[in-house]
Amino acid sequence: MGCEMLESGSGGSVKGFRFSAVEAAVKKPGRLDLALILSDAPTVTAAVFTTNRVKAAPVLLSLERVTEGVSQALVVNSGNANACTGGQGMADAAETARLVAEGCGIAEDLVLVASTGVIGKPLPMERMRAAIPALVHGAASRSMEDVARAIMTTDTFPKLETRAGEAGGVKYTISAVAKGSGMIMPNMATMLSFVVTDAAVEPAFLTKAFRKAVNVSFNIITVDGDTSTNDMASVMANGMAGNPPICEGTPEAERFESLLGDILLCLAKQIVLDGEGATKMVEINIRGAVSTADAKKAAMAVANSSLVKTAFFGQDANWGRILAAVGYSGAEIDQDRASLYFDDVQMVKDGVFAGGDAEARGTEILKKRKFSVTIDLKLGEGSALVYTSDLSHDYVSINADYRT
Repeated sequence: MGCEMLESGSGGSVKGFRFSAVEAAVKKPGRLDLALILSDAPTVTAAVFTTNRVKAAPVLLSLERVTEGVSQALVVNSGNANACTGGQGMADAAETARLVAEGCGIAEDLVLVASTGVIGKPLPMERMRAAIPALVHGAASRSMEDVARAIMTTDTFPKLETRAGEAGGVKYTISAVAKGSGMIMPNMATMLSFVVTDAAVEPAFLTKAFRKAVNVSFNIITVDGDTSTNDMASVMANGMAGNPPICEGTPEAERFESLLGDILLCLAKQIVLDGEGATKMVEINIRGAVSTADAKKAAMAVANSSLVKTAFFGQDANWGRILAAVGYSGAEIDQDRASLYFDDVQMVKDGVFAGGDAEARGTEILKKRKFSVTIDLKLGEGSALVYTSDLSHDYVSINADYRT
């Protein structure tokens, strides 16, 4: 299933889930910035988090709670990361969860917490406390798209995907939101993403399927090479569709995995296309590497190179920068065998410029909003795919002014 139309949708109807979003003026007034996802019953839950050793308070709290594999609600704020805020930050995250739990009439340890925004500032708890009653009472008054809007920071559009599936003759729905525009370079799940489904899914399979989906979506994107302190992706399955539980090794499991992977990849592509100041989304393909690990090294080196990314922005067919990035990546390379393509235009053959009209044709490819770069190392069977963006003047401006 494709995702060429990178637009948000209504989110569909996921049985047993309710959504709410309010304005708490976490950073400044005038927008939704506090959201709630609530299930009518406890859910089978899986999650992945940032591998940054500096972890925000909500990450530490949710990491601890998700080990049981069960949750019923998730509360998330934008505008403030609640990171590097010490013991007060942990207390604030716990209080936020407690207030939501009390309002919803559920156990406190069934509430996960997430935050995104400026690092180093305490949460404005007075305003958060005042907003939580309306957040709880407004459950079911909002949509999944409202949640997508409430978690935006420098994002320019809400990111939402929905798919329908079937298991045992029973239809189910998967819906997911994400936010991410800067600090995007994954080592698990760099950004925020929340998935809900009314499918009944066996817990061990859900965890395995979710990690697999993350690895082929959020873990193959980069905008700026920075890994955030607050990254979190989760999936909640409440089983209210009424299907027989989906178990590994069945056709229903294969279909579920396919739908989940498709949703997350579409969201990942939206994040890259919405990268801070980005004007292009570029697919970096490495093939013919000595191993998959080598291919990933080479792909990430190209995708994160500032010189390569600025050449993309300037529509400069500077293939030399790309080969140089592969060369310092740590991957094995024989420069006399490597070939390089912009889409289907061969720029390099056996390590040297292909000549002819390659420069002009390659430049035309770089004028497109979406294109691919393929490097064939001709050394083995290893391959890797990474999505990246260009690096523009606007990226500097956005991040220079982020806290003001």
